[in-house]
Amino acid sequence: MPKIQINNLSISINEKKILNNINLEINKGDVIAIVGPNGNGKSTLLKSIMNHYSVEKEGGDILIDGVSTNEMEPNEIMKNGIFFAPQNSEEIPGVLMIDFLKAIVNANRDTPIKMAELFKNIEAILKDLNLDRSILKRFVNHGFSGGEKKKSEILQMKLLNPECILLDEIDSGLDVDSIKLVINELKKIVDGEKSLIIVSHQQKIFDVIKPNKVIVIMGGKIIKEGDYSLLEKINNEGYEWLNF
Repeated sequence: MPKIQINNLSISINEKKILNNINLEINKGDVIAIVGPNGNGKSTLLKSIMNHYSVEKEGGDILIDGVSTNEMEPNEIMKNGIFFAPQNSEEIPGVLMIDFLKAIVNANRDTPIKMAELFKNIEAILKDLNLDRSILKRFVNHGFSGGEKKKSEILQMKLLNPECILLDEIDSGLDVDSIKLVINELKKIVDGEKSLIIVSHQQKIFDVIKPNKVIVIMGGKIIKEGDYSLLEKINNEGYEWLNF
């Protein structure tokens, strides 16, 4: 599991300052809940870890096992065992899901995967996610429902078997049954080895997958850190008591 260190990170998007002097450490087995009101920088923080094309680093650094990611492309960061499921998945017209899945799997292998092995792995996951195999013949995220997009992210995650998983609003667009299904799949991941970082407003997720760290981001800064009890207090009292 790669250790991630975020040191004095400041980020802007379209010349607007979003994050200011963020410090955070992600270690083996961490389950981290990142919470806070909308529009305060939670999604930007996850994008920054991946060096997403939309973020501009104004200061600070992100290290993976002590190595700066400043010059790394997102695919290089992914090869370090880090997976990111964004809040809004982009459509890729003209690219079939099966071809996309094959490409991302092979990007993390020394030798290309055989189609028979790939299909075997995919079929098992489709069954777990209650997804029809016809999704493999559709263009990536094109015309997908909100639930299909989120389940597609879980499909990619399970195929890649990453060591550090960044999830941004993975519950968005899911009905009650689908939320239960996704939570169940995430629960399987929490094994003390992999790290899981979740941005969500859904207390249901954190009731099942209890974080050992809770990070509150407001105004582009981490204003409070704690354990699960902090999340319970926020769930009961909201964020007003943190406005200081």
